Order: sequence, then structure tokens, then C-alpha cells
Amino acid sequence: MDARLGIDIGGSGIKGAPVDLVSGALAADRCRIPTPQPALVEPVSRILGRIVGSFSGVTGPIGCAFPGIVISDRIYSAANLDGSWIGVDAGARFSEACGRPVVMINDADAAGLAEARFGAAAGRSGVVLVLTLGTGIGSALLHDGRLVPNTELGHLELGGEVIEKRASNRARKVQKLSFGEWTERLNEVLAHLDRLLSPDLVVIGGGISKRFDTFGPHLRSRADLVPAALRNNAGIVGAALRAAESEAAQPTRANRR
Repeated sequence: MDARLGIDIGGSGIKGAPVDLVSGALAADRCRIPTPQPALVEPVSRILGRIVGSFSGVTGPIGCAFPGIVISDRIYSAANLDGSWIGVDAGARFSEACGRPVVMINDADAAGLAEARFGAAAGRSGVVLVLTLGTGIGSALLHDGRLVPNTELGHLELGGEVIEKRASNRARKVQKLSFGEWTERLNEVLAHLDRLLSPDLVVIGGGISKRFDTFGPHLRSRADLVPAALRNNAGIVGAALRAAESEAAQPTRANRR
């Protein structure tokens, strides 16, 4: 079996598992460890080392999904972790902690890659928008299966308010919104993103997607709108795909030297 290890860093938990690159299924039960509070660089790095150690039979580079802007493995935002991450070369720090190459990807981008390869957007052409509803609102934008990285659409403003502070799943819980009230806010967000991007398909992900039958029928969208298929495993699967892509690109880089 061709498998790579994917790790998904979240505000409340860090989870990882080997992923079968042919089927997209987890090749073993995932390991989850609570995110340290505060989520500083060194404690998080140690947890990654522990997770990697629990899957010692899986070789090759490791993919890691991170909740923030990631450019060339360096972190440029960390809204739901600690501000000390800004500017950190997380790929290098995690590689040192794990004793193996680690490549980074934005967590919503990882979910988007996974859904496009194995999930709700598999085989779909055109513009696909994946929204992950959780502590914030993550976004992945793909065109004909190719990712436009680090869109971070949850940080757009609508009506003078940041979208994720108004319509994330955390906002629903903290503000004690009914599903009816919350879906009306989501409908405003969907209409705004439709005006900006004109997607052909919208995929709703994040942990709340398991309750799509409750709120999904009340959402309005010009585009096709479906729940994510991989749900909370999407970040792990997408991170493993990122690791495989990085490994495949190595001979190309070597030939350019």
C-alpha cells in the first residue's frame, strides 16, 4: 500500500494518521492529542514528534495542515493559535522535531485538495469553493482541480463585520443562535461569495457538516451545494496528498540544478 502520513493542527486538537493514496482512506486509526494552551511553537512541535512516533512504519515525507496562511512552509497568520507562529519556518521546525521532512499546507486548502481528489468535488470541473465551518471559516478555491492557495475568505468583511466572527460554527455556539438564525447568516455569506467568485459547486465542510441534514436544506445557493464527504478527516487526507506532491516534485527540482 502506498501511504503517507498526514497531520492536521487545530485550535483544540492535533490529529494524524497514515493515508492510503489510492483510496483516500485512513490506513490506521488516527492519533489525536489536545492542542497545548497556549499553542506555542515548541509544545506543538513536540506533539507532532509524538504523533509521528506512533506511526513508525510509514515512510516518506509528512504533510502538515496548519490553520493559517502558509507560503513555502513559513507561517504568515495564526488567528486561532498563538501569535508567536508568525514568520516561523514551520516546515523546518517540524522536520527537526520529527526527524523527517515535513511539508506545510493551509488547513482549508488541505481539505479542498482532499475533497477534490476523493470527496464531494471529485470529478468536478469549473470553480469549486470549499468552506470549512468551525472555530473560524476556512476556504479553499479550486479551478478544474487546481488549487488557488491561501484564500482565507473567512476574513473578508460583510456589512462591516468579519465573516467568520458572524457565521462560523463557533459564532453559532457562543451567540446561542438557532440553526434558523445561523443559516440566514450563512446565506448572506454564500450570496456575497457568489457575487465575488461565481462558483459552480460549494462544499460545506468542518465538524458541523455531520449535521448537514439539519441546516443544509435551509441554505440557498445559485451553485450546487453539498456537504463534505471526508468531514473531519479531510485535513489529514489533504496533508498526506501535499506530502506526496512534494515528494513527486523532488526529481524535477534536482533536474533544474
